[in-house]
Amino acid sequence: MKHVIRPGSADVCDDADVVVPWWSFTKTLIAATALTMVRDHQLALDESLPGQTFTLRQLLQHRAGLADYGSLPAYHAAVAAGEDAWPVDRLLHSVSALHAGIEPGHFAYSNVGYLLVRQHLEQMSGLTLDVVMRRRLFEPLGVVGPRIASQRSDLADVRMGDVQSYDPRWVYHGLAVGTLRDAAMLLHRLMTTDLLPAALRNQMCDGLAVSDPGTGRPWRRAAYGLGVMTGTAVNGLRVVGHTGGGPGSGIAVYHCPEHAQATVAVFATGGAAGNIEADAFKLGLQR
Repeated sequence: MKHVIRPGSADVCDDADVVVPWWSFTKTLIAATALTMVRDHQLALDESLPGQTFTLRQLLQHRAGLADYGSLPAYHAAVAAGEDAWPVDRLLHSVSALHAGIEPGHFAYSNVGYLLVRQHLEQMSGLTLDVVMRRRLFEPLGVVGPRIASQRSDLADVRMGDVQSYDPRWVYHGLAVGTLRDAAMLLHRLMTTDLLPAALRNQMCDGLAVSDPGTGRPWRRAAYGLGVMTGTAVNGLRVVGHTGGGPGSGIAVYHCPEHAQATVAVFATGGAAGNIEADAFKLGLQR
């Protein structure tokens, strides 16, 4: 499935209105929501979070010295068995011993970090992630269909690949679901409108280099900004967006600022992240 937005030309659509899980593209939406609160002086990027030694910027860039629960075998076993998600306190306790192996300031991809961002957003706004994201991001950008799935029944109309039953709370930072069209439209409007001041959007997109994007990934230079993967693909295309994956499926949503302002969203069931990214980058380069 794919959807491509190119101003002034026809969109490329393939099942673009099927609802799918957005997996870690949700991180881009969380970061953008946080940045609207920075814009409004309700959050600060470079002040330590209450009771913590790291800042919001470090959390958004995966440089807070936090490990990832994805390295826990028990986590993967419980997901594969179709169990309900662990309580947050159990999850944080299970991963706590792993933080000592992560050096603050160095890139270490961490879903735990984005769980803490979610908690900070909810505490500072007094709203659930679904509501604060809807009010600050979805509605201002004119894309009102996406939602945060919070229970199994929220995935009843979502294409999940070969997964029979999945508790979306296993994605502790939040699992956004919506159509591929809406995913592409959200990123496109985030990157091409004035929802964020230009200086703040530039900070979001100005990534610090990631030495190893992963085996089989089609990156010439990979970097991570504030909630976005950014850099240059092997085909020379400059991109900013996010790749995500979970049980049974994966997604890649990228904006191509130097190539006709195209924005590409690709979803596949059972596909490797590198293959989905390669498909997205190939579409982004086409005229």
